[in-house]
Order: sequence, then structure tokens, then C-alpha cells
Amino acid sequence: MDAAVDQAAIEQFMGQMIGTMSGGMLCFGILLGDELGLYRVMAGTGPMTAEEVAGKAGCNLRLTKEWLDGQAAGGIMTCDGEQGRYELRPEAVMALADESSPVFLARGLNVFASVFNDLPKIAEAFRGSGGLSWGEHHPCLFKGTEWFFRTGYRAHLPAEWIPALDGVEEKLRAGARVADIGCGHGASAIVMAGAYPASRIWGFDFHNPSVETARARSEEAGVADRTTFESADARGYDGTFDLICFFDCLHDMGDPVGIARHAREHLDPDGTVLLVEPFALDGHAANLADNPMATLFYNASAAVCLPNSLSQEVGLGLGAQAGEARLRSVFEEAGFTRFRRAAETPVNLILEARP
Repeated sequence: MDAAVDQAAIEQFMGQMIGTMSGGMLCFGILLGDELGLYRVMAGTGPMTAEEVAGKAGCNLRLTKEWLDGQAAGGIMTCDGEQGRYELRPEAVMALADESSPVFLARGLNVFASVFNDLPKIAEAFRGSGGLSWGEHHPCLFKGTEWFFRTGYRAHLPAEWIPALDGVEEKLRAGARVADIGCGHGASAIVMAGAYPASRIWGFDFHNPSVETARARSEEAGVADRTTFESADARGYDGTFDLICFFDCLHDMGDPVGIARHAREHLDPDGTVLLVEPFALDGHAANLADNPMATLFYNASAAVCLPNSLSQEVGLGLGAQAGEARLRSVFEEAGFTRFRRAAETPVNLILEARP
């Protein structure tokens, strides 16, 4: 070992790395548990033996026992060693077993599965032009992105974000025209359609398989009569709208200034843009030091968001940690005169832009 390296520092760093690796494997275990329905069979049942869990889930007993021990070691559930019974913690039921919970996140870990599957493609992007289009990723990315954000949309969009916008909720209740740009699987559009049945929602996305999924999701949710999903990029849609939304997508796009300008051109003179972006602090040093989401979002940005932007025209490469000030400059350059933070969560900034 290099004598210049402090022994205590290297031990501390290796402990940090073991913690990181443990967290990574626990993420895999959570994704596996969701896929197999293991959390769902344990929710609300009280303590269960490995035999009971495996039997209800239809899984191999020996593998299930090992998975249960990994979950117990990771603090997801408790284990009564003498009785050999396992029980999900109540908060874990909400986060991992209940799809309707406002904090359900298990299925969002499909994003991790995608980036590991796509490692060769991402590495090639790093060695080359930097570009890797959204549609070239493993399908787990599309599923994971939907579920990472949809619980937040359900919990906050009608209850907090829309009411925080100037005069928008009244328009939506009366009946407004809404565009959801980069709609993905339609999670945000479907929430708005359910909350504001008098309004009509159009979802636009350049990824055709996601558009097809959004149509299916709207049928399942019973809102297909007031939602329309079309294949179009962020500068390729027509119509005039009272509200144009960008949910966690503008930073992925190659030409955000041109896209914001296109939105202004298709906005009613008294209309509003709702911009929802990953939470970030202004100032690089402050963001690195004080933003608890920075590690997650910078790494996700390097693997997914920036490569998609760099694969498109202009290739501005905002990244998932652009922050409010940088986003404001995008909209001001596009011709908007009013821009403010309407709300925030630990995960998102909710920003309002008006002509």
C-alpha cells in the first residue's frame, strides 16, 4: 500500500464501497421481489415462514429462504430467528408491496436493470460521439421510468402542483386543452385526465412503443375518451393549448430552447407551461455538497439523459441536474417573460413559464 495513503482513510473508503455494493445488490433483491410478487404475498399477513412465502408466491423454497435472509439483513423486513418467521416492516409494505401507495418505488428499479443491460452501448457512447437515443435502451428503462415517477404524479399533480399554477386549475375544471410533451407511458396524462374530466389531454412522444403503451394504459384507467396519444417529437405537434407540460423530459432533449419556443408558439396567449424537472440546486459546488439527490441524478444523467440529448439535433446536453437558473435561461431565450418555481418535492422542481 502506498505509504502516502492514510490507513484510516482507506478503511473508511472501503467501508463506504462495501455499503454501496450492498445497496446495489439490495436494489436487485427488491426488483426481484417485486417481479416475483414476494412482497405482495407478505403484505398484511403478519410473520410468515419461508415455506409459507414460497408456497404463496409459487417459488423455489431454498432460493426464497436466501432472498428473505438478504432482505432481513438489509432492513427490509424483520426475522424472528427462533421461530424462523419473516415480516415486512409497515413502511416497506407501502414502498414495495402497494402499487397505489404514494411512495411505491419497487418497480422504478427497472431503470437500474436497464443501465446494467445497456453497459456496452453506454460505454460506446462515452468512447464516441456521446449519443445514445432513448429508444436504443433496454425496455426496462421505459417501464422503470414510468414507475419511478408515476407515484409522485398521482400524489402531487392534482393535489399540489396544478393548484400552485396561476389560474390553471380553474381552466382544467372548466375544460381545457392540455399537451403532455414527452409523455412516455402516459402516467402524467392519465392522472390529469382522471382529475379533470372536463379537459382533453393530448400526449406526444417520439418513441412509438411508449405511445402504444400509453394508449393501453388510458384504456385500463377508463380515460381513453378524453386522452389522445400520438407519435410526434417535441417540435412536431400541432394545435393550440391552454397548458403544455414537460414532465421530467426537457433536459433529455437535444434542443430545449427550440422546443420551448415551439411550445410558446402553440400556447394560448394566456396559457401556461408546466415544467417538472429533477430536483437540483443552483451552483455546481452547492449541488454536489448539499443535494441528496445529486448522486442518483448525475449518474442516471450520464447513462441515459445526456446521451439522448447528444444523439439529437443541437445536442445542448442540459443533463438531469440543470437547476432552476439554467432552465430559466432556456425559457427566456425561447421568448417567455415569466418564469417561477411553483412548488418542489425532494425529487422534483415544479416550474411555471408564461409568455
